[in-house]
Amino acid sequence: LPTHFQSTTLQPITQRAYTIRKLKTMKGITGRVPAMAAALLIATCSSSALAFTLLTPIATLRSTTTLAATPAEAIKTLDSSQANTVSKIASSIPDLAVKDDLSWFTADAVKIRGNAARLDGRDAPGPANVAWMSNLSIDSTMSSLTIFNGPLTDVPHLISRCAVSDDGSSLSFFLDFRPRAYGAYDLRDEDGNYPGPDTLGRKAFEYSGARNDFDTKFGTEEVVKFLEDSLSSFEGATQAPDSTAEMEKVTRGPLVMDVIMPLSDKNVEAIVATREKAANYWLGWALDNSHAHRPGAPINSQYVYDSKYKINAYSALLSVYVDMFGKEDGAKLAAADSGPLDEAYVGGGS
Repeated sequence: LPTHFQSTTLQPITQRAYTIRKLKTMKGITGRVPAMAAALLIATCSSSALAFTLLTPIATLRSTTTLAATPAEAIKTLDSSQANTVSKIASSIPDLAVKDDLSWFTADAVKIRGNAARLDGRDAPGPANVAWMSNLSIDSTMSSLTIFNGPLTDVPHLISRCAVSDDGSSLSFFLDFRPRAYGAYDLRDEDGNYPGPDTLGRKAFEYSGARNDFDTKFGTEEVVKFLEDSLSSFEGATQAPDSTAEMEKVTRGPLVMDVIMPLSDKNVEAIVATREKAANYWLGWALDNSHAHRPGAPINSQYVYDSKYKINAYSALLSVYVDMFGKEDGAKLAAADSGPLDEAYVGGGS
């Protein structure tokens, strides 16, 4: 298997699966069949939680027949759910428009390692504030949703990706709500502690403030519980090997989920439910005006940070996809999935 799908110890998930102190207790994983899942996610503050409950939830896809737990059927199920999610987002953000020149349609006959690939690329310029959304599907292989926000808010970026291993026996699931300010999460030690002023000087207070802002607005107890419950719903889930890639460490958020599990009907259903709820959280935050930056310097600063971040995120994704799909296809996929790296085309600093 590619290293992305290997778990050298296959230990039950522990707090190392997350980079935040709140996720120390994860129950119901030991003794279940192996499985893999990854996702990106972020919590909500009180006001955004209220706004979120007023939204019509993205309907969870439920098949009326028993799913045949094959790679092809698993990806079809994930894709159907993801299509519903994108449709819900598009209806809630009418300015979200398809970018024909950045998308892969069926007629384009794009293939990744021999499997048909489709990419529905969109953005929403101006107040809608979606810099890039990639709805990506590769037959029998992967279903992925990436959303990068524009600089008008501090709403976390969303990464939600599920892939099938080469031998078709397991799933890798990656979920992450990625903070919009650097919190030195990559510098945290094994005990969950961060370097202080003696190491980082005054920057330590800046990074600590960014972490506190994220925890208060997005990394709430409600979201942490959602993650814990999701982990408990996976059969045989084990933590994926810790990434050694520098850019992967720098770009990951504090609530990242990166797990491997057996390909089974139950795990596919559980991943569908987790991805839909994560997307609902993101949509609630995106529509909540309380997350908007004040005009002027805060927006400009966010734009500068986001521009550098997207380049780092592309570098991290390139490493992941090359490992999964080989050098040529991996590079092609990373470039397409990452979208435009210059955010100015959506009116970034305006």
